[in-house]
Amino acid sequence: MFGIIRPCRHSLPEPLRAAWLAHLCGLCLALRDGHGQLARTATNYDGLVISVLVEAQSAPSRRQAGPCPLRGMRGAQVADGEGARLAATVSLALASAKVRDHVLDGDGVFARRPVASTARAVTRRWDRQSGRAGDRIGFDTAVLLEAADRQGELERTATAGSPLLTLTEPTETATAAATAHTAVLAGRPGNAAALHEAGRLFGRLAHLLDAAEDQAEDDANGAWNPLTATGTTRAEAERLCRDATHGIQLALAEVAFTDSALPHRLLVHETRRAVDRVFNQIDHETPGAPAPEKPPTSRGLLAGCAMWALLACSCQLLCCDHNDPWSRERREGFCERHGCDCGDCCDCDCCQVCSNCDGCDGCDCCCPCDGC
Repeated sequence: MFGIIRPCRHSLPEPLRAAWLAHLCGLCLALRDGHGQLARTATNYDGLVISVLVEAQSAPSRRQAGPCPLRGMRGAQVADGEGARLAATVSLALASAKVRDHVLDGDGVFARRPVASTARAVTRRWDRQSGRAGDRIGFDTAVLLEAADRQGELERTATAGSPLLTLTEPTETATAAATAHTAVLAGRPGNAAALHEAGRLFGRLAHLLDAAEDQAEDDANGAWNPLTATGTTRAEAERLCRDATHGIQLALAEVAFTDSALPHRLLVHETRRAVDRVFNQIDHETPGAPAPEKPPTSRGLLAGCAMWALLACSCQLLCCDHNDPWSRERREGFCERHGCDCGDCCDCDCCQVCSNCDGCDGCDCCCPCDGC
């Protein structure tokens, strides 16, 4: 949903890369098995962190999956169990809230009545499905739906000078509830408080990065943006983001993990990389740059829906390079789209918290370099 976690496959050491892909495929298949083919469109990179956290506190749970186009029609061992089901439940509930928000705002194709009507029916079904799935694993999805409703009300009443962190509270609450429940599923209740804090700060970070990344486009289109609405400067937004990444690292240090390597990589390294990516992109824009070329001719409603269904059912919407179903604009894969900083050495004390190595002599389980 948020798009913070975008690890470059070339920079992940092979054991972590394999584990990351196992969780990604596990989330996708948990959505399919529990909620139908359409639900696979709710697969997202940030959602798999929930599955990662459950496994990192307990033990790996894998099952054999059949061929998939994204794996070159090869089978694979994928994440299974309650962690994958919790990740699927949270992803589906948040996807439902996101689609509902697009319908209410009349964004893009959702402004068309037939599409909006279909989308509303889908969100109602996803709400019911995620609620039933949450009940089976002891997680109340009402906290996610209530947070989404509260978000809309806060945005309608926000004015210049309103505290920015008031607007991030619903996202913080939702992500904190989901991450804290990973400790319950893993049988590690003592980890719940620290994971609640890590999740709360991750939600804050996600909200702020999304706002910063979209601010220029939102302002140009007259769309609502929390930074613009509250008069918050980009410098202040960046400060809050960097404070959040530091807080996440401190919170994770309090968690008793069975294996901390992948959570540390995703929630410490990748969050820092996300802050650098967003604010470097914003702060180094070239003034007076030429306007982008006119996009290619859009497809009609029916043709676009048919192409969307084809891409969704073949998993190409997830991470493959593809043309947008309606606008025909080229959408590159995440690694090409967001850059690949392969080979950069980590700048934190990862080796001191990594359970797979001793000290910083030749550590390659947390970062792709020889030593930290």
